[in-house]
Amino acid sequence: MGFLGPNAAGKTTTMRILTGFLAPTRGEAWVADYSLQNNSLEARQHIGYFAESVPLYTDMTVRTYLDFWAKLRGLDNDRIETRIDDVVDLCHLEEYVDVYIGKLSKGFRQRVGIAQAIIHEPEVLIMDEPTVGIDPIQVSMTRQIIKELGKDRTVLLSTHILPEVSMTCERVIIIHEGKIVAEDSIDNLSSLVGGSRRIRLEVKGPPDDVARSLRRIKGVSKVNLQGEYHIVEYPVNQDLRSKITETVVGGGWTLLSMEALTMSLEDVFLKLTTEEETER
Repeated sequence: MGFLGPNAAGKTTTMRILTGFLAPTRGEAWVADYSLQNNSLEARQHIGYFAESVPLYTDMTVRTYLDFWAKLRGLDNDRIETRIDDVVDLCHLEEYVDVYIGKLSKGFRQRVGIAQAIIHEPEVLIMDEPTVGIDPIQVSMTRQIIKELGKDRTVLLSTHILPEVSMTCERVIIIHEGKIVAEDSIDNLSSLVGGSRRIRLEVKGPPDDVARSLRRIKGVSKVNLQGEYHIVEYPVNQDLRSKITETVVGGGWTLLSMEALTMSLEDVFLKLTTEEETER
């Protein structure tokens, strides 16, 4: 789940509440069926937290540091070694497990931070800017790790790098001035915010004749020609792809391609977080 919002929207405050660092002035927060107001310790046992500034001890080796965190998290001694091996393997730290953290690059320090956040196998993992300041190779590796982690736990990912969310997350929450303004899959948000579905067709046939036939389809609101393509728009609550295909084939033309056009996450984000201010 991507957690997005402009500066001062309330992302950091929300994450601090969810991880037990702050108590809300009103309302309630629950994690894994535990109230953070009434059962804070129990709730935090189910949370892993990767902070933007990871609390690393540079005079420890990776293994010593993870052992330290496992004990803080209350793991049994006979389980600690197995968990260290597991997170080292998942975060691809095998070659660095006995290296002092102070000698690691920032990218590998980020991985150590992820390893400590999941050492106790939390059901919920909250990550704040996990790829800031690391090189493209480390970014790609961190994305893979996050996707792997998301297979069997909830991951809440907060970042200002919108392509990161597009490539990593299945759903997004966008907040603005302390309120949720959107929550859905990226594709659905693109259609809902854009106000209509748009598809791009490549048709082998007379462009003007094809356009006229497409405009006759019930529900089609607009057909534009862009070079060799026809851009067809229709309401978000309809799916006219089959009817469009039938129309093209029925006209004796060849449908070479059909592609859904969506607003980018950046377009959706800007529209939702700047529209209100523009209207003021």
